[in-house]
Amino acid sequence: MKDFFEALRIQRWDDHRYYHHCRINQSLHFLSAMAFVVAYAMLFIQPAWAALIAWMVSMTSRQAGHFFFEPLGYDHVNQATQEFKEDIKVGYNLRRKVVLLSVWALLPLAIFMNPGLFGLLPEHDSLAGFLDAVGYAWLFLGITALLFRTVHLFFLQGVQTGLVWMTKILTDPFHDIYLYHKAPLQLLRGQRFADQDLHVSS
Repeated sequence: MKDFFEALRIQRWDDHRYYHHCRINQSLHFLSAMAFVVAYAMLFIQPAWAALIAWMVSMTSRQAGHFFFEPLGYDHVNQATQEFKEDIKVGYNLRRKVVLLSVWALLPLAIFMNPGLFGLLPEHDSLAGFLDAVGYAWLFLGITALLFRTVHLFFLQGVQTGLVWMTKILTDPFHDIYLYHKAPLQLLRGQRFADQDLHVSS
């Protein structure tokens, strides 16, 4: 267990130092984390609506931080290129995220065009029914994406790395609240980057 928690600490630290320089990104992660906590609670009440909150609020704010605000050039603080960071990323790097988010965006259209989605989901005859179907589809997508990458890591880097990554993803909302709860105030004070001496070429 000691090795497991040390590996978890390293994955969390690498994720923070490589991918969360920008206070805007950190603030969006704080928003995302709070919404994820609400979604976790909703899983026991309305699973479909929990997925709607998780994807429409948590994931969109989280990924917007990465795609639009986090510097994508050379990382002078860690002396690493963006290509290097993408290659060593344990979880979903930006390329994999594009694929995942494309599937996410296309699912509502597929459900609208084919109610019930070939018998995989409840057929809808109202807006509420449609949203329920989309929510369940997004819930299955999230579970599938989590399990797929976890098992993929089993083969690439070992069982422990996969289980550590899955644990990190599931606990990220709570850790992000702890890590980034000061980011909105720091941003309001004019601190655009975590290290004010950071110089990143985009």
